[in-house]
Amino acid sequence: MPNKKIFILLPDGIGLRNFAFSNFYKIGLDKNFEIKYWNNTPFDLTTLGFDEIKISEAKSNPLTDSYKNARKHIELNLSIKSEKDFVYDTYRFPFAYKKIRPALKNLVTKFLIATHSSSKGLEKIRKKIKKLESSTSYYNYCLEILQKEKPDFVFCTNQRPVLAIAPLLAAKKKGIPTATFIFSWDNLPKATMLVETDFYFVWSEHMKKELLHYYPYIRENQIFITGTPQFESHFDKDKLIQKEEFYKEHQLDLDKKYICYSGDDITTCPDDPQYLNDVAEAVRELNNQGNSLGIIFRRCPVDFSNRYDFVLEKNKDIIRSIVPLWQKIGDGWNTILPTQADNIAQVNTIYHTEMVVNLGSSMVFDYVSFQKLCAFLNYNVENRIDKNWSVSKIYNYIHFRSMPDKKAVIWLNSPNEIANKIKLALEQKNENVRSAQNWFKIINQDSPENASNRIWESIEAILSQRF
Repeated sequence: MPNKKIFILLPDGIGLRNFAFSNFYKIGLDKNFEIKYWNNTPFDLTTLGFDEIKISEAKSNPLTDSYKNARKHIELNLSIKSEKDFVYDTYRFPFAYKKIRPALKNLVTKFLIATHSSSKGLEKIRKKIKKLESSTSYYNYCLEILQKEKPDFVFCTNQRPVLAIAPLLAAKKKGIPTATFIFSWDNLPKATMLVETDFYFVWSEHMKKELLHYYPYIRENQIFITGTPQFESHFDKDKLIQKEEFYKEHQLDLDKKYICYSGDDITTCPDDPQYLNDVAEAVRELNNQGNSLGIIFRRCPVDFSNRYDFVLEKNKDIIRSIVPLWQKIGDGWNTILPTQADNIAQVNTIYHTEMVVNLGSSMVFDYVSFQKLCAFLNYNVENRIDKNWSVSKIYNYIHFRSMPDKKAVIWLNSPNEIANKIKLALEQKNENVRSAQNWFKIINQDSPENASNRIWESIEAILSQRF
């Protein structure tokens, strides 16, 4: 096949880790693709030696936000109706009315939900979003870029952003095939699909079934199972550093073994500092019994709050914080960008710790990539900050139903059992690791280290019409 020009659309920073800080670019070059990043992030990809076109002043239609939010709520309403399962209500965010502009947008959204909560109504909303975004100067700019550059394919790294709609509609207008990557393992039940493309790249057969279930207008031959580049770096031994170097860099005690506590954002877990304190107390108990353990605390990369300060100071003899190396460009969570350095830091944190403790995150798959265990916190603390929040809400989410059996993680059901279960986990891990590996194979295509290669092979197949 002659060289084909591929546009990699980065509508926001979410896709940087998977598609800029991985081997994805190099693999594409090795397959003789001409690759150009269509970059709407603040990150300068030319510093990595990549060819890019910066998107400037991207702006959606003022009404699109209201229609986008209505689409999400209508999809959740339809899921409740068809499946008789009210878990979909937990994926909604409350409407805000404190400021005039958000209040007006939300009033429009609520009207649209009330008048369009049916399959036909949803179709009208989808068409309206396309019409609105096709009316913008941003859309016309995208047409001009595509006319000038003439790419053979546009690949969008994330299915969620509003600012991805106009470039993809412009590509459709120009007859250029498009695809989007489903970013995360929990995205589809949450009604986060906003873009509509010719093809969809998913993590697994499980995700393919979800895509067909929630979006019946998508046909099976539009879907390619590729896995995700998210875990590829875990299989790159060149990223690993020696224990002595890692311990020295982060001022760790060479006589201790460390477990990792992986933090959540404040919305997912408002009581996370208390959970960290409970784990620290359990480690202190184990050390009093003659063990030599410590905790590496890796906070959620988009959490810059001081909410952990008291716990970290109180337990500074046990907890060592390794702050994620993300860059804060703006105020929103989506303006906090990953870095290559953090990718290496995370890989080595996993490699040099014994296990991870957290509340329901995908770190279970990061750790099982190294044949290591994950423990899930599974109780409510006393004096909860938000009385409407409960741990049961988290584990009732749809994506946890993919777990083949409960042995895939260690369940910490109360503060009193943390110490004993950590001790047992460190001594007898094989059965749980096997179950976690089985779960990983459900969530992500087997041979996770080959995801980028499979994405490029899928693009090759589309362009040569071999599918």
